[in-house]
Amino acid sequence: MKTSNILLSAVATIVALAGAIPCGANASDGVRAESLELNKSITRKVYEEGLSQGRFEVPYSADFVGHGGRATFTHADGMAEAKGWRKAFPDLKVTVDKQVAERDLVAVRWTALGTNTGAGNGIPATGRAVQITGTTLFRMADGRIAEEWTCADSLGLMRQLGMLAPPAAAPATNASSAGAP
Repeated sequence: MKTSNILLSAVATIVALAGAIPCGANASDGVRAESLELNKSITRKVYEEGLSQGRFEVPYSADFVGHGGRATFTHADGMAEAKGWRKAFPDLKVTVDKQVAERDLVAVRWTALGTNTGAGNGIPATGRAVQITGTTLFRMADGRIAEEWTCADSLGLMRQLGMLAPPAAAPATNASSAGAP
């Protein structure tokens, strides 16, 4: 092969690769991007199929650990709680507002809407509609949820259900006597 043909072949290869692979990328990034999208789709099912439809078929690892406040919980504990929310809020709809994935982690910002017409998770039926938001961080392992940390507006939920007394009014102050000795 002539030197000019080799040079042209090399230039054509470089141009083709430059269009297909962004600067700084390598061959494993394509696999990683697919893995990130798979992880996001698995965690989305927690909300769209599990909590919103009562279909709890999301893959969890055998050694799953959940973190809620100061306590940890098992997969069985988490499923019992999820089913309790479906009992308390039969029309529960949880939407995924935003997802961000990096390495083995997926962060999900979500919004839950529902009417408390049933009893579940220690909450009696109040007939009140609620809307709360929360964030969950998932750690994935081999296409399964291995760990999760959830933070939700529990105080807002209790207030909307009428289960907390309204905040006390601040005591009135006399502006003219506030600065007097």
